Amino acid sequence: MPVKNRGVISRRGFIKLSGTAAAAMATGSPSRILHALTTQKDEKGKTPVREAFSACDMCFNKCGLIAQVENGIVKKLDPNPKSIKSRGMLCARGNAGIKQLYDPDRLKYPLLRKGARGEGRWHRLTWKQALDYAAEQMERIGDKYTRCGFLFMAGTDMQSTFVHRFAEVYGSFNIISHESNCLLSRNRAFLDTFGVVPIPDLLNCKYVIMPGANRFEALVTPDSIDLMTAIQNGCKLVVLDPRFTKTAALAHEWFAIKPGTDMAFFLAIAHVLIAEGRYDKQFVATKTSGFEQFVSHVQSYTPEWAAKETEIPAGGIRRIAREISDAAPAAIVYPGRRSSDYENSTQIRRIFAIVNALLGNWDRQGGLIVPPKVQSGSIPYDAPWYDENPEDRVDAGRAEMMFYEEGSFKHTRDAVIEGKPYPIKGWMTYKTNPMQTGANRNKTIEMIKKLDFMITIDIAMSDTAWMADLVLPAPSYLERDDPLSAFQASSACSGVITRNALVPALFESKPIFWIVKELAKRLNLGEYFDFTIAEFRKAQLEKLPEVAKALEKDGVYNIVGPSHGLHEGKPFKTRSKKIELYNSRYADAGIDPMPVYTPPKKVPKNHFRMVVGRNAYITQSASTNNALLWELEHENTLWIHPRPAQMLGIRQGDLVEVESPAGKGRLKANVTGKTRSDTVYMDTGFGVISKGLSKIYGKGACIVEVLEDYADRISGNMAMHETFVSVRKV
Repeated sequence: MPVKNRGVISRRGFIKLSGTAAAAMATGSPSRILHALTTQKDEKGKTPVREAFSACDMCFNKCGLIAQVENGIVKKLDPNPKSIKSRGMLCARGNAGIKQLYDPDRLKYPLLRKGARGEGRWHRLTWKQALDYAAEQMERIGDKYTRCGFLFMAGTDMQSTFVHRFAEVYGSFNIISHESNCLLSRNRAFLDTFGVVPIPDLLNCKYVIMPGANRFEALVTPDSIDLMTAIQNGCKLVVLDPRFTKTAALAHEWFAIKPGTDMAFFLAIAHVLIAEGRYDKQFVATKTSGFEQFVSHVQSYTPEWAAKETEIPAGGIRRIAREISDAAPAAIVYPGRRSSDYENSTQIRRIFAIVNALLGNWDRQGGLIVPPKVQSGSIPYDAPWYDENPEDRVDAGRAEMMFYEEGSFKHTRDAVIEGKPYPIKGWMTYKTNPMQTGANRNKTIEMIKKLDFMITIDIAMSDTAWMADLVLPAPSYLERDDPLSAFQASSACSGVITRNALVPALFESKPIFWIVKELAKRLNLGEYFDFTIAEFRKAQLEKLPEVAKALEKDGVYNIVGPSHGLHEGKPFKTRSKKIELYNSRYADAGIDPMPVYTPPKKVPKNHFRMVVGRNAYITQSASTNNALLWELEHENTLWIHPRPAQMLGIRQGDLVEVESPAGKGRLKANVTGKTRSDTVYMDTGFGVISKGLSKIYGKGACIVEVLEDYADRISGNMAMHETFVSVRKV
């Protein structure tokens, strides 16, 4: 389906046309956001205030909120008490959503790069100029390199579905998600064990082992809230983490496990459950396959063996196994979200899943559940076929069992740099910042240099936007209408939420739906976007009148009722139709069908293992420049244990340099006993190169500048805990 050149303006033409209207900086001389807004009063002299429903977008959770709007200005954000998912609460990030809306650093109009990438010089364009130029570049790249020569990447957002739709009708199956830097190995492991990715019912749980995840800082609703409630109701929490996080501080027991040995710990737990007959015998006999092979497999994985690997006493491992079995089935090995750690992450998560199966907690109150999910309608389409396209994705075959629809950022980046199996010359990113979230930033820069054209759509001038050729301003979530989003959460908690624009979009910002719709028109693909957001919602709600009514009345639709006992008698979506302790599909593919322990690489002398993590007010790199949240953390620091710090002559607050084969960075030292002596840590989202982020530019160090880019062998998930760094006082 070739598209003819319609004489759209060239890049050189843009530069000539822009002339004196050029913008030297994306956010230079920021205008006062509210300068044009005037106060109006009603006939009684009072300022009218209206309340409107919305859903937070400061992270992926989509917590329900109610905004107070006064004279066209959002004054306050309150939690929606009807939102069961967020339990009627709103966190610090959610409250700071106003500062994303009224941020002087916001992108205000389309910008075309002038000069070298990363130099920070821009020309201001009209939307027509910007879209004409983008369409010309997409057409040119598609004609020269096939439609698969253009790559698409979208973050977690209620309008990201339209980026995927646009990529498909444009003709590229090279679409990658942020999740390949984040949680795909967790999804792969549980899917390949249970046939689905279940959800923990923490609210009703009596015993939780939490390996690595940091639920009281890396917030997930309702898990973070429900876990606190469960603890108050007598649930025991055991945390395994090389850092003393806030979750560890509130746990009953914290073990500073040796990084990379989680599998050893849970193989030993499984050994005790089986050796002492503490597993759910009836459940295992009727609902699992491969138990006999697994019994033989774990025979040598004793607590005494695991103690040497994990540095957790054998008696403690044996006691925890007994305690969790006594609490079962209302007992969980928490699936977690932090899975971007080791090259065998999928197999590590596989043993988490298997121990849960031995506890018989599937579809049980306080165990692993799969609540019902609303199935909304859509506007269907059949994407056109492009004969000249290659046979497969550019990252195909680089991971053993990659999710086709998610891809792998690490492997795609390698393919773009290598130009194999075919060249990628264009890249569209929306609401994602791989320059701050993908390990080995220098390789991301190398990848970008291989491109002919890069377009970024975002709210602010992120590091990724800073490297782009064309930057388009997007509105905040408070300024746009979104499609419906169905969600699954924990106990008695699934439903649907949406957003309506609370105020008109500021400056010249346009939602991604409008942008791809306009691009589709220019590429003769307009028929695939021949609808409005309102019409798309109508199609979603066509068979769900009760959902439409609840959204209008309460701002959210909740599914209430039991979330457990819903799958009794139903087969599992696996090859054996049961929970697979032994995975025959893995065996057929030459992958270990059961988790086989390999000791982690030893930390070299005078080096440390760098680990990643989150806190409660940073969403990866998206909120560090937020004025309210910036007050909580102006820059990141390097967590280093007092013992090695003393040996290196490092004191609290000293400037240090952290270096690995990937890169280096400088930041202040935080000398603390809250991390192991062989481990260091820093927060994500600092050390930015974009001068458009005025509060954090030049502050701290960028963790992905230092992290090397390893990948989980099975899923292709980025493995961010495999990097060893040296530290020196500057």
